[in-house]
Amino acid sequence: MGWFSPDIQTVEELFLHNLQDIYYAERQIEKALPDMAAKASDAELKKGFNTHLKQTKGHIKRLDRAFKMIKSIPQGTKCPAIDGMIEEANEIAGEVADKMVLNAALIAAAQAVEHYEIARYGTLVSWAKLLGRPNVAKLLAMNLKEEKATDKKLNGIAKRKINRKAAARKRSKPDEIERAENAFLAATSGIPAI
Repeated sequence: MGWFSPDIQTVEELFLHNLQDIYYAERQIEKALPDMAAKASDAELKKGFNTHLKQTKGHIKRLDRAFKMIKSIPQGTKCPAIDGMIEEANEIAGEVADKMVLNAALIAAAQAVEHYEIARYGTLVSWAKLLGRPNVAKLLAMNLKEEKATDKKLNGIAKRKINRKAAARKRSKPDEIERAENAFLAATSGIPAI
């Protein structure tokens, strides 16, 4: 079912599609968070990821309840956006050697995911209200509130310490390594090292 396909003809169908989208996203996030926590070297950030993992499990339970309230089976629909964000986070994490810079990259990746979730939940809350589903809107609003709080906490950790520590890091001394390699090459070739 594509975004602009004839499969979606009503707001109810659009609501269900987006509910399935966020359900899939939460499941993928649930799988990704333990790895992010393992990669984090900052204790507060690690704790934050583990706390959010517990919240994510709660979000999934609320989504299960929301599906039941609308008499639908809890299921996800593939979400290329969240898959792309998680894939990008993994790629960047694999490219960052410095632990402080990695912490900053992990926060950036987590905030991208949080902003996606905030956008989805905000829309779903509005549509649930529009469709006369105040109880569903209330459940989704609880998830939205927690996503916003998580984003705020990540932002606080980043501003308070992680970004400064990462910015204070220097390149992993390529100039010194390069000079040593050049000196070695020069010494072995008979040219005096400078």
